[in-house]
Amino acid sequence: MSTSTTPRPADAPAAGLGPVALVLGAVSAAGVWPALTLFLLPVVPITGGLAITFGLMGVHYARRGTGRLWPAVTGTVLGAVGFCYLFLLFLLLMPLSA
Repeated sequence: MSTSTTPRPADAPAAGLGPVALVLGAVSAAGVWPALTLFLLPVVPITGGLAITFGLMGVHYARRGTGRLWPAVTGTVLGAVGFCYLFLLFLLLMPLSA
């Protein structure tokens, strides 16, 4: 057997942070769609926060050579969009309840 068993940087768990952030960010940003806002309301803050966290960690590791940069950045942006939209929605609806 001439194949090496040494792990490569692409085999590190940090390489999966970008794609995970992208999927979580997409779910969080889907909550911005008016038809899905009510159904995804409990999920948006969780997925948005995790997408931002995993995305920033993915950007950190991608700059060091492990993983890809664009899924991490895209997941971070989509997670921030969904996360901020939820708080803006609450701020707009707050005066209506008083």
